[in-house]
Amino acid sequence: MPLSQHRLYSFRRCPYAMRARLGIVFAELQVELREIVLKNKPAQMLAISPKGTVPVLELAEGDSVTRRVIEESREILEWALQENDPHGLLNTDLASANALIDRNDNEFKHWLDRYKYADRHPELTQLEYRQQGEVFLQVLEELLGKNTYLLGDNTSIADIGIMPFVRQFAHVDRDVFYGLPYPYLQQWLKDWLEHPAFQQVMIKFKPWQEGDQAVLFAKGSH
Repeated sequence: MPLSQHRLYSFRRCPYAMRARLGIVFAELQVELREIVLKNKPAQMLAISPKGTVPVLELAEGDSVTRRVIEESREILEWALQENDPHGLLNTDLASANALIDRNDNEFKHWLDRYKYADRHPELTQLEYRQQGEVFLQVLEELLGKNTYLLGDNTSIADIGIMPFVRQFAHVDRDVFYGLPYPYLQQWLKDWLEHPAFQQVMIKFKPWQEGDQAVLFAKGSH
């Protein structure tokens, strides 16, 4: 059975899902959004993505057998901007952008998880985990000392690919984060938290259940 809309399974607070939703918003695309509960994942999502993590994007093209499913947030972000990039987020040094996102995903996220859940990882103290994460924050601070955004004077794929993870790091302990010596990074994050695109991304939707009316998400200029 064909889909009338691309369908995105998401979880509001997950930084990977935020990244995907930001891609949809900046690309001014529209999808059917299905908010999920991580402890009660819908069978429809697991049928197309057995690994059971969000985000998952089911494209509308094709039938249920041939339909493409994108299971990684970074691929969803790139797919969206390749479909439509009215704000020029790909008009940047893509090698540098990819290198930064690689470091975010492969290094910073490792320390972020341990900083956030230090009680589950007693090998180091929470302070030591935070300091390991700060190595990447220092890189971002240096970049933002030169430009308004990470790679220049305009928003790029690097900003929206990384910001949700910096937000999560900051929100482990806001007082600590805003007391760190990273004024440019702190301002960049504050500006993003107030950005209309991010506020659209963070609208709360009730968890999807079979039979619910479709929730359409995004489209519109920022």
